[in-house]
Amino acid sequence: MKLSAVLSWLIFWSACSMNGQSQTNMHCQNPAFDKEVRDWLSFTVPLMDVQTLEAMPRDSIVLLDAREPEEFAISHIPGAKCIGYKDWDKALLQNIPKDKPIVVYCSIGYRSEKIAEKITRLGYTQVKNLYGSIFEWVNQGFPVEDESHHVTQSVHGFNEKWSKWILNPAIKKVW
Repeated sequence: MKLSAVLSWLIFWSACSMNGQSQTNMHCQNPAFDKEVRDWLSFTVPLMDVQTLEAMPRDSIVLLDAREPEEFAISHIPGAKCIGYKDWDKALLQNIPKDKPIVVYCSIGYRSEKIAEKITRLGYTQVKNLYGSIFEWVNQGFPVEDESHHVTQSVHGFNEKWSKWILNPAIKKVW
């Protein structure tokens, strides 16, 4: 196994251990947004924070976007594949080994938690939910790209109500 793969695996699991304490110690930068995220999550899936994801080589994980295709087209985290939510596409998992690290995200983490639960029930053993999801990702200044793989400043905020949690002033909110 290559050293970079071993280091990626160690970062993946040490930063996001499966015990409950690491789950409750994770926070979003903004306390009000953090409270909103906590109110929606059931904490049924291990979590990963956005800093850990940003530091990981994209080829060491499978990154899945659990938003709808129209949200994904506006912007997504580079390297992500759209798995959807309402009609999620489990066919995307077909060639993924059951022990490959998978990180799922959506807008704040609720939909991705539900999809991550389904993926886990299919026998995948290394599934994480991105805490704060794409909103926290852009709030911390990490890049997103559009459907043409160009960096964009637009983020689909689901609707006007949920868009209030996109707190980065450089981001254009779309819904």
